[in-house]
Amino acid sequence: MPKAKGKTRRHKYSYNLNRKRLYRSARRRAAPRIACSHIRHAWDPHKSVAQNLAEMGLAEDPNKAVPIPKKVLVRKGLAGTAPLRGEVPSQHGAEMELEASLPEKKSNTLSRDLIDYVRYMIQNHGENYKEMARDEKNYYQDTPKQIKRKINVYKNFYPEEYKNFIASLKPEKMEVQ
Repeated sequence: MPKAKGKTRRHKYSYNLNRKRLYRSARRRAAPRIACSHIRHAWDPHKSVAQNLAEMGLAEDPNKAVPIPKKVLVRKGLAGTAPLRGEVPSQHGAEMELEASLPEKKSNTLSRDLIDYVRYMIQNHGENYKEMARDEKNYYQDTPKQIKRKINVYKNFYPEEYKNFIASLKPEKMEVQ
């Protein structure tokens, strides 16, 4: 195949361009991004990073804040717990500790399509995974093991909903017989 025009031409180097100055000015403009709201409000841009963190009761270097004795590492193979050195946490540090101690809300959910798919398969085929694999609604051509895995994931994510769904299916089967 022929080469594209202009690809082989030599690029000229500009000797008059001061690249160090350009790089330094771009770095100077970039401000640090702070994710935690407590740290953002307590941060003083006129102080150094170490001073800001020390005022909040945070450690700049965790290796210096919590030293691990060599004897503990050799004997147990684990890190020992040592008390923190330095200043007492400030108000912002206490707020961060309180926020960190709150239980994390589970945000894991399954897609509505997967839930509908699993419910349809259980409703029409019960526990027969081979029939489920041959069903016309099995668009992704899942194997019986893949379908079983999806059903187990649904059971683990929504145990109460699954029990109620199975309980609602049992009266229907009794009427048919």
